[in-house]
Amino acid sequence: MTAPDLERLQLTPAAADALAHLGWSADDPRVRGAAPTAARGHSVVVLAPPAAAYAAPALAGLVSRLADEGGRALVVCPTPELAEWGALAQTLSRASALRVQAAQGVARAARRLRSDSLDLLIAPPDTVSALLHRGALKSQALTAVVLAGPERWAGLEALEELMPDVPKESQRILITSDPATAAAIGQRYAWRALVVGGPAAEAPPPEPTGPVRTAAVAWERRPAALAELLELLDPASLTVWTADRSRHAAIATALPAGDSAIRVVTGDVPRAEIVVAFDPPDAERLRLLLAAGEVVLLVPPGTEQWAARIAAPRRPLRLPGLVEAAETAAATRRRAIVRQMESASPERPLLALGPLLERYDAAAVAAALYDLWSGGGAAAAPAPAPAEEAAARAPAATAKVFVGLGRNDGATPNDLVAVLTKEVRVPRERIGRIELRDAYMLVEVPAGEAERIAAGLTGREIRRKRVVAKVDRGRPARPGAAPRRAPGRRKP
Repeated sequence: MTAPDLERLQLTPAAADALAHLGWSADDPRVRGAAPTAARGHSVVVLAPPAAAYAAPALAGLVSRLADEGGRALVVCPTPELAEWGALAQTLSRASALRVQAAQGVARAARRLRSDSLDLLIAPPDTVSALLHRGALKSQALTAVVLAGPERWAGLEALEELMPDVPKESQRILITSDPATAAAIGQRYAWRALVVGGPAAEAPPPEPTGPVRTAAVAWERRPAALAELLELLDPASLTVWTADRSRHAAIATALPAGDSAIRVVTGDVPRAEIVVAFDPPDAERLRLLLAAGEVVLLVPPGTEQWAARIAAPRRPLRLPGLVEAAETAAATRRRAIVRQMESASPERPLLALGPLLERYDAAAVAAALYDLWSGGGAAAAPAPAPAEEAAARAPAATAKVFVGLGRNDGATPNDLVAVLTKEVRVPRERIGRIELRDAYMLVEVPAGEAERIAAGLTGREIRRKRVVAKVDRGRPARPGAAPRRAPGRRKP
């Protein structure tokens, strides 16, 4: 199938061409179901393995609709998968005039939203919450919302903040690997939505024909992990299966060039000694991979439960990590020492070390010199002075910040904590006791950061009201007034 076949599913030529380039065809059930439904502006629920690649048909339909009708759409995705979803959206919309951004932070996205220079925003839940609190993201202005993998979010607070104000006529697209999540969230926020991929996703896992080896790896490190697997297992032949072609260029860069025993494919898999599932497969695809050879399943963060559902038994495969890197670095240093001993003249170092070798054991002297050389000794980190040690042991000084918003405004301490952590970037452990009063709040923070925090809070929005904050100096004493006595003590 070609791009013209996909255009018959109401996709724009640019979106159809991008979808075909990724390897999708009009014969695929996910394409036939999700692409035209999303292009017509209807809601759709896609049940698929936990990877952005499987959302390509639905996103192609959404991109086509935005290109034809205009509007603003939001994709809320798990934090570790932001780069994956951002790359997919950029690929599908590159040939159109749509303005797309994957929000790595709040500032740029907020500016572009306020200036109306953004058509499609991809953001994790915490960024969505921060944009809502700032007033930059208006739920009522959204014409489409994509909820990507909500079962892999850290929490659903952003969903509760976002969805109540989204207009009922706005399009909702739910991408999930969990049928229970599809039922709960779909019934509440995507009513009367077409469900795509339901029977296949809900089917019990097949009986595997052999054990599956799993390798935990970050999403962005998957191409590099292929090279590590090739070196670790040294197979006579290797086939890498992917759900689409979006990462084929990165895979080709990571693997040795010109080796005919290494293949990268989508769809049907030729037989090989080792078959690597680069993307999470569904149960039927895993059965086909197992029939082609011994399977290694890459398991990025958030896909562990899916791997447990479709693959049993599993054998973890540990890729080279920190321990191996430390051993390699130590071996490199040993080689450098050997080269120095074999090539340099020892007279000058021995003149300096002679007195030390007479007083101390030679191994102890060598160990101290190694620490100094590698930057791990006392010279690199001098011992603190007694005064510094006492200061470190003393409790940190705190100050109170006055926030001009209180119980009468409907504000809660949780609202203040959310703004402090997500927008002012104050670590949660540095936020002390919060006193909630009718007209204001007082929050304890480190004294050295109080001015910065007060300045950062001023102008923010909590409960749709702008905040005024300042460091609380306490009540000034009257001139000539006697010092206050400690509470509970009587004057004799």
